Amino acid sequence: MLRVMSLLATLVLVAAALTLFFGHALVATNPIGLAIQALAIALMIWARVTFGMRSFHAAANPTEGGLVTRGPYRFWRHPIYASILYFFWAAIVSHAAWWTITAGVVATLAVAVRIASEEALLVERYPEYREYAARTKRLVPFVV
Repeated sequence: MLRVMSLLATLVLVAAALTLFFGHALVATNPIGLAIQALAIALMIWARVTFGMRSFHAAANPTEGGLVTRGPYRFWRHPIYASILYFFWAAIVSHAAWWTITAGVVATLAVAVRIASEEALLVERYPEYREYAARTKRLVPFVV
């Protein structure tokens, strides 16, 4: 059931991204927003390189190979999800309208479902995940 929920959340996240894209609101229009988006892309690349090629699943699916706690995973439990949200919200603030904010809220809720599903599965697969989670924030280092 967790994998199904995470797959549905992925589809919702893609729909939110497409809404912003086709509404010409996916890229920020101000220097600060663009800088945040550039940093979000750099964070995603750093996380993907650190995590390696072992996982590109649409549904939450903990992979073999052990828990990754190095690179950006020292500071974020979910740096890829964080980068997605940083990128989206930089664009949304730049193009503030009821529909962009709605897309952002929907995307944030979809990421929350993905995180909850993934973390429940990670605890089952890797018991040491609880200790890691206790010392590492989910989306904003040292804060959230």
